[in-house]
Amino acid sequence: MAEATAQTEEEKKDAIFDKLSGTQKSAILMMLLGEDEASEILRNLSPKEVQHLGTAMYSVAGLDQDTVNRVLDDFLKVMKEQTSLGLGSANYIKNVLQKALGDEKAQSVLSRITPSSSDRPIEILDWMDARSISELIVDEHPQIIALIISYLDAALGADVMTMLPDNLQPEIIQRIATLQTVQPDAIKELEEVMQRKFAANTTLRASQVGGVKAAAMIMNFTKQDTEQFILKTVAKSDKGLMQAIQDNMFVFENLMMADDKSLQTLLRSVDTEDLVLSLKGAEQALADKLFACMSTRAAANIQDEMEALGPVRLTEVQDAQKRIINVARRLSDEGSIVLAGRGGDDYV
Repeated sequence: MAEATAQTEEEKKDAIFDKLSGTQKSAILMMLLGEDEASEILRNLSPKEVQHLGTAMYSVAGLDQDTVNRVLDDFLKVMKEQTSLGLGSANYIKNVLQKALGDEKAQSVLSRITPSSSDRPIEILDWMDARSISELIVDEHPQIIALIISYLDAALGADVMTMLPDNLQPEIIQRIATLQTVQPDAIKELEEVMQRKFAANTTLRASQVGGVKAAAMIMNFTKQDTEQFILKTVAKSDKGLMQAIQDNMFVFENLMMADDKSLQTLLRSVDTEDLVLSLKGAEQALADKLFACMSTRAAANIQDEMEALGPVRLTEVQDAQKRIINVARRLSDEGSIVLAGRGGDDYV
């Protein structure tokens, strides 16, 4: 009996450890550091990373010592396997990016990912809330607003945009979608705007910002009524652009990134016939993931219906997938599920 009890306790500890996310494990390591060391690490993280890590630090505050020790052992094991990680990494990353992308594109990427690589005034916006940013830029030219929002994280950019006047939102999305390579003159104008706001200065090379995918990413974070209004307005002046933005928004295949709990909630909310049709045209990996979120019996029934259905037109499959995505986005808007790539963040 004692052995069984001990085994049960060990299994409980294993379960607690297995449920820890990468962010929570990182948070435990942060809690083991001194305040000075921890603050130095936070100084090199993005605003969103600071928020996630800070939240995780609160969530692991009450963990038992055995779990903490296991996290530390796991970390030390990784470090032993990667003893040279970080040595000369800045030059290594820069050289790799330049070889892969060329000087101009590499500079654009580096300007976004290098911690504390510059004193760009626009970086300050990442630490501000959406309302403050919208109030800061609302009186600027729409092209300047579009450029600024393009530089922001997509979720933050969407929040900022929805706080701008309704009649301005479609134009901003349209301008973002048509942004491509931004020349130094445009960057200089943007810097002058930010210089007036923050009394800062810097020099930037031509950067790749905006584009249809950027506009679609921002649209993914907007509510459906806002999305429909913007797309309808954009379509009046450029139907092809509207279609391009819509085609790059959250699609059926993106469900592969959703967590199991969200998928289970979604599956309970969609029409079975739509699900059968959708899976007829889905990648096998996505189909397997969705089947794994159902009971064995339900999955078997769906597979039987798929086989009995026979060949179907691609347009029917696409329409069914769109209906499921509409349900997913509605549930996401309501906060019932989290969709990675649409307001859901990936954690490590």
